[in-house]
Amino acid sequence: MRPRQTITEFFSTFLQFDADRVGGWATDPKLRRSMLNCQDRLPQPETSKDFWVFYWYKLWQTQPYSLAEAHLSAYLQEVCFWAAQKTIASFSTAQYTLSDCFQMAIVRVNKVLKGFNPQTGFSLSNYASVVFRSVLKDILRQQQEVDICTNWSLLRKLSQKRLVESLQHAGLSAETVACYLLAWNCFKTIYVPLQATGTRQLPKPDSATWKAIVKLYNAERYRQLSPPGPECSLEMCEKWMIICAKAARAYLYPTFTSINTPKPGQASGELLDDLPELTHTSLLNQLIEQEEQQNKDLQQSHLYTLLAAALTKLAPEAQRILQMYYGQELTQQQIAEQLAVKQYTVSRRLTKSRESLLLALAGWSNEALHISLTSEVLNNISTVLEEWLKVYYNHPPAHRESPL
Repeated sequence: MRPRQTITEFFSTFLQFDADRVGGWATDPKLRRSMLNCQDRLPQPETSKDFWVFYWYKLWQTQPYSLAEAHLSAYLQEVCFWAAQKTIASFSTAQYTLSDCFQMAIVRVNKVLKGFNPQTGFSLSNYASVVFRSVLKDILRQQQEVDICTNWSLLRKLSQKRLVESLQHAGLSAETVACYLLAWNCFKTIYVPLQATGTRQLPKPDSATWKAIVKLYNAERYRQLSPPGPECSLEMCEKWMIICAKAARAYLYPTFTSINTPKPGQASGELLDDLPELTHTSLLNQLIEQEEQQNKDLQQSHLYTLLAAALTKLAPEAQRILQMYYGQELTQQQIAEQLAVKQYTVSRRLTKSRESLLLALAGWSNEALHISLTSEVLNNISTVLEEWLKVYYNHPPAHRESPL
C-alpha cells in the first residue's frame, strides 16, 4: 500500500481493492476541492494532520451531516485497513475476506466519532483502531459461534422472538409458524442438556427423546393451535426443527458473497463483471435532480435580486469604487489616484461596502435557508459574495443600468 504524502491526500482519498489486495488510492473530487478551499482560506499553510483532524471533528460535532465525516473517514483508511488485517489474521474464517472486513469496519466511522473524546488524551487514529478491532471481533466471533453450533445447539440458544422473526422472514404462513413454534417449545422442554456448559456441539436427540417431543406436541396442539391440525410424526418433527435451524441461520447470520469473488469455474473475471450497468438514471432520480436544480436556480435568482437591491442602497461613490475594483480590476492605489483620495480611504470604503452587502446576504441565509451563522458559514458567505461581485461587474445583464 503506497503511503499518502500530502494533507489533501490524507483527507480526500480512499482505498481501492483489487480482489483481496489493495489496488491503490481513489480521489474524491468533492473532498479534494473542499480541502483545497479550506487550505486557501488559512493565512499560512497548515501541514499538521492533528490540526485537520481536530478541525473536521469540531465541525462534525456541530454539523454531523456535513462533509466532515467523509473527510475523517478518508483519514482513517489506513487505520481501518491495519485493524482489519490484524483481526482477520486471528480468526480462521473462510466467509469474510480482508476487503469484506475493511468495509464492515469503515462503515462504523460514525460510531468512532460519537465515542471519541479528545480530552482523554487519545488520538483519533488510536481510538478508531480499538473500535474497529472490537467491532470486527464481535462480528467474527458471532459468525464463528454459529458455524460451530449444531442445529440442536442453535435451537436451544434461540429466543422465541428471534425464531418467529426468522420463520416469518423465510415467508412461512402464520399457521405454519404456529406449528413450528409449538414443536420448538416441545423440543426445548424435553431435550435438556445434562451439562450447563459445553452445549455448542449438542448431538441429535435420540429416538426416545423424539418420541417424547412428538407426544407432547400432539397433546398440546388441541390447546394451543387453532385449528389443531394433523398429528405430527417423528420424521415430520425432526424435519420441522431442521427448517427452523436453517431459517434462523439465514436470518441472523446471512451469507455474504464479495462482488470481487472470482466466477465459479473460470480462470478470470469477477462477479462484479456481471452486475447490470447503472449508468441510466431512474425516472425518480431525474425528477429529484430536476427539482433540486429548480430550487437552486430559484435561490440564485433570489440571491441576485437581494444583492442587486442592496447595491443600489450604497452611496454613489461606494458603487463607483466597487465597479472600478471588480469591473475594471483596478488596484486600490489606482482607484485612489483617479478619485484623488488616499489609498486607505478606498480600502475603508471597500470594506464598509462589503460589510453592508455581507450583512444583507447573511440575513437572507439565516431567514430563507435557515442556516445558523457560525464563523465557518460566514467565511463561506464572504467567499460567495466576492465571487458574485466579480461576476456582477464583469458580466452585467443587458437590462441593468450601470451603478454609475
